[in-house]
Amino acid sequence: MSNIISDLNLLEPANTVSDEIRTTPNTSTGKSRKLYIESYGCQMNFSDSEIVASILQKEGFDTTSDESQADVIFLNTCSIREKAEQTVRNRLAQVNQLKRKKPGLIIGILGCMAERLKTALLEEEKTVDLVAGPDAYRDLPNLLQQADEGQRSVNTFLSREETYADIAPVRLHSNGVTAFISIMRGCDNMCTFCVVPFTRGRERSRDPRSIVAEATRLFEQGYREVTLLGQNVDSYAWSPEENNKAFMQKKGIRPQVNFANLLEMVARINPLLRVRFSTSHPKDITDEVLHTMARYDNICKYIHLPVQSGSNRILELMNRGYTREWYLNKIARIRHILGNDCGLSSDMIAGFCTETEEDHQATLSLMDEVMFDFSYMFYYSERPGTAAAKKLKDDVPPEVKKRRLNEIINRQNEHARLRNEADKGRVFEVLVEGESKRSAEYLQGRNSANKVVIFPRRNYRKGDYVHVRITHCTSATLFGETI
Repeated sequence: MSNIISDLNLLEPANTVSDEIRTTPNTSTGKSRKLYIESYGCQMNFSDSEIVASILQKEGFDTTSDESQADVIFLNTCSIREKAEQTVRNRLAQVNQLKRKKPGLIIGILGCMAERLKTALLEEEKTVDLVAGPDAYRDLPNLLQQADEGQRSVNTFLSREETYADIAPVRLHSNGVTAFISIMRGCDNMCTFCVVPFTRGRERSRDPRSIVAEATRLFEQGYREVTLLGQNVDSYAWSPEENNKAFMQKKGIRPQVNFANLLEMVARINPLLRVRFSTSHPKDITDEVLHTMARYDNICKYIHLPVQSGSNRILELMNRGYTREWYLNKIARIRHILGNDCGLSSDMIAGFCTETEEDHQATLSLMDEVMFDFSYMFYYSERPGTAAAKKLKDDVPPEVKKRRLNEIINRQNEHARLRNEADKGRVFEVLVEGESKRSAEYLQGRNSANKVVIFPRRNYRKGDYVHVRITHCTSATLFGETI
């Protein structure tokens, strides 16, 4: 089996960082106008694009994968790193060529970059006709009407209430098996390096009844896995009076539904519906959540728990709200309650302000202690408007940042390989998501720990649960035979 896989060149990409970009697929329902959306960055952005498509579908738009056929082009942007914003600016220059050939084409900037730069985008980028922040998507029909009339329009109002709970997303990139459900918006954690609280506003949680209803509809449509999305899902807190944990605590309101309750509500829809969630914050994830995960087989045993750094000094400068010891104790609780098989991933930033070689080594030693299954790894990129940009000096030279990042990536790849090697000979239940990227003779899916598993196609179909014995692995992928 090992030689066959090597000969077929089935190996998946290495466990490294990538900047994902997604474009709209074609939908042809006879509507008069075509919408093209390009989405950058995180899953929350991709989920937001599905909300935008749903809103504009009711306004007479189909989607297209061909930008040259579009009447409206939206770039749904990310501001988490300077590179992400520069990518959008470069893309706007390309889109400008389309606009010259098609003067009636409307160009819009959505998302975090729109919220951060606001009207400056209209002035800097002459091709941009409208700018809409993450809480302004209901206003898109009005903004488009203004653009149609030759006016340049902007709405970057940040809301304390908007959750888009009543909007059924158009599943733009669906494999028909897995789907994302946004359960909350915004973030109250003022990490000094992060622009999200300024671009997405304060936390507010969505009505749990609407979340359960959406998950139920998806299951009835044949979906077999949902991922509950939020900047910090552990802060989910809903009550009829207030849907923000910080304001609840201020007013002495006890949440009617917390995240552990919500997890259980979704898990009880059907045992065949897998439930995942992202992202957790180390200081907020509770034993109640862990025990709920342990109680239900269909809640996947995988947690994305960003650590960012292994140095207490750097964690304090980042305003992360926990220490190295706190984080390691949380990992110990996860292993105690969910077992060593629970998949763990993290985010890590190399070269944050004033980071010394000793701080960097502390990150590597924490990685050695935890042994993450995979990680998202970056070097620090200063973002305007953040506390770090205002109060700290970005003083680590670029070549040092890159060298430290490479050391983190190499260490992570080694840990991932060792974790995967330990799975050889074991049998996992895998949800089939589709064909392998490298060969139609093989299918791929993920096990509960969120590891990609590739196996011979045989007669299995998307949405099936199959049992696979692992025979071979790389640092990123498990390979096996069905039993």
